[in-house]
Amino acid sequence: MTKLMDGACGSLLWAMAEERGIERKPTWVYSIEEPELVRDMHLRYIAAGADMIQTNTFAVNRPSVERSSKYTVAEIIRAAVECARVAVGSYVADHPEAKLPEIYLSCGPLTQLLEPYGDVTEEECEEYYEEIVSAAAGEGIGTVALETFMDIEMMKIAAAVAKKHGMKTLCSMTFEARHRTMMGNRIEDICEELEEIGVDAVGMNCSTGPVEAAEIIREYAENTKLPLYFKPNSGMGELYDAKKFAQEVAPVLPLVSYIGSCCGSDETYTEELRKLIEG
Repeated sequence: MTKLMDGACGSLLWAMAEERGIERKPTWVYSIEEPELVRDMHLRYIAAGADMIQTNTFAVNRPSVERSSKYTVAEIIRAAVECARVAVGSYVADHPEAKLPEIYLSCGPLTQLLEPYGDVTEEECEEYYEEIVSAAAGEGIGTVALETFMDIEMMKIAAAVAKKHGMKTLCSMTFEARHRTMMGNRIEDICEELEEIGVDAVGMNCSTGPVEAAEIIREYAENTKLPLYFKPNSGMGELYDAKKFAQEVAPVLPLVSYIGSCCGSDETYTEELRKLIEG
């Protein structure tokens, strides 16, 4: 059975913040300073039928956190996990028959590149991901989605750290033209190298709208027997509405084990994907 994941976190939180007159900030700050906002976001996705909801931690890593806030990585992850848990508890209290959704760690790439293209060494990169993953593991989180990575070398470091902590590790790359990442990584090489690490799923997120993304996930299916992870954007330029989005991803639904939506989406996309899965 395909697991239904939630949709966009950052773009939805900013839209909700604007509606409520809350200052626009790095979204992970909201877990500490505006926890009700984050809890309400989670509740939208839970009510829409998501089997899995992400922590509000995508861009949380030491360089970004130190550059933009007074908080530590551990403080932010702890607050994000608490927001998600409170939302789940609140929903289940009102809907005792509801299935408990799983909370997973959302973890993105560093903004800096690895040497020799950037200034981050492999040792520093491993240290940054160790800090993130160990904080989440310490809060009892057992699954991590490593999302929107553009460099297989950085992904391999992050995935190895996650597997060391015993986490179910879902690895998702983002693609440009010719089904290659910004760093030129090909799908067949991504599959081969991540299989060696023993990750639990591979796939794509962000990148593009559902039509082009479906072609990318088909190529994944031709190159691996691992479960596939699929969270395309709501579109590029012109956004698809939720119903059309679901129609476009329907042909590849049998190929994937994890499906959701990415930038520009909201809970209506989750609702339409729920109908698709159950139908």
